[in-house]
Amino acid sequence: MARRGDINNIVVVPNMKLERVFSMKGGNGEASYANNSQAQNQKRARHARSMLHLLKETLERVQLTSPQVPFTVVDLGCSCGNNTIFTIETIIKHMSKRYEAAGYEAPEFSAFFSDLPSNDFNTLFHLLPPLADPGVSMEEYLAAKGHRSYFAAAVPGSFHKRLFPSRSINLFHSAFSLHWLSQIPDSVVDKKSTAYNKGRVFIHGANEDTTNAYKKQFQTDLSGFLRSRAQEMMSGGSMFLVCLGRTSVDPTDQGGAGLLFGTHFQDSWNDLVLEGLITSEQRDSFNIPVYAPSIQDFKEVVEANGSFTIDKLEVFKGGSPLVVNQPDDEPEVGRALANSCRSVAGVLVDAHIGEELSKELFLKVEHKGTIHAKEVLEQTQFFHIVASLSFA
Repeated sequence: MARRGDINNIVVVPNMKLERVFSMKGGNGEASYANNSQAQNQKRARHARSMLHLLKETLERVQLTSPQVPFTVVDLGCSCGNNTIFTIETIIKHMSKRYEAAGYEAPEFSAFFSDLPSNDFNTLFHLLPPLADPGVSMEEYLAAKGHRSYFAAAVPGSFHKRLFPSRSINLFHSAFSLHWLSQIPDSVVDKKSTAYNKGRVFIHGANEDTTNAYKKQFQTDLSGFLRSRAQEMMSGGSMFLVCLGRTSVDPTDQGGAGLLFGTHFQDSWNDLVLEGLITSEQRDSFNIPVYAPSIQDFKEVVEANGSFTIDKLEVFKGGSPLVVNQPDDEPEVGRALANSCRSVAGVLVDAHIGEELSKELFLKVEHKGTIHAKEVLEQTQFFHIVASLSFA
């Protein structure tokens, strides 16, 4: 149990440090992203046909370039789980078949895995299969398992800025990342502002000024993302983007993200305040930097940028983010809720209140999730915005 004296040791992380601190929780522990991304794998298995169909539609629009020039794919916000490797291999196999169907020899492929500098790239690259023998044909590669047919590299940095040379990338992919903001809007943590998010750690159910500040930050971030990609992408290239979304027109209703971070997670912060382990000001200065946009929010930014054609833009029901093998096992549901929250926000919580109090917080989340297990499973459902964009 954390002591009251620990309040004096809490350090608030300034917005400018978010890029350096934030990442999905690395390693292979129970709360790691690599472990919890099993949920995405399970949901992918359930929704594979429709998701892969949408991705392959995008791949069919990518212009084939000279086989003498390497074909370059980028996964932005790759994190450190198996999902990014699965996606890259799916893309490369599909593009290889397209070249062969057109009567061309497949080019060499390069894959860049990009995320913030704090990402656990070591864990990711331990998961990469070894490079196939250069002499192996594409037919042999497609029939083989356990090897890769592409060169791989990591590119650390924020995707809201430039990451690659001009006109160097054929395809950008980004899944479950664009809803993360580059920073918490200053007004949200300013006590004198009408947007001050007093009493909350997320915008779900917050006032209109607070949610508008988040929306404006999302628009700024997505604009920077699109502006950078428009400079880096080759003519005829495409992007396939997936992020958390919402079906409600009301931005204070953040859907599944709101239920994940705005209910039991929120109540656990309140418990720390009531128990005197942190002050209300320390709670109020912490905010989850996530905004789940509506389709209209997303569309407005893309159209204002003007560099990309929207080939497809729709809401896709993604299901629950929780890894649960026995839905009737209430303690397992509680652990799954805590681990899901911790895998994506634990690093920020650790930096804000320290590891000891962070552990206490997530134990409270687990306890509340256990008590409300049925409700948690039924209501914690995510919707995703799926966008396919072409670059002229």
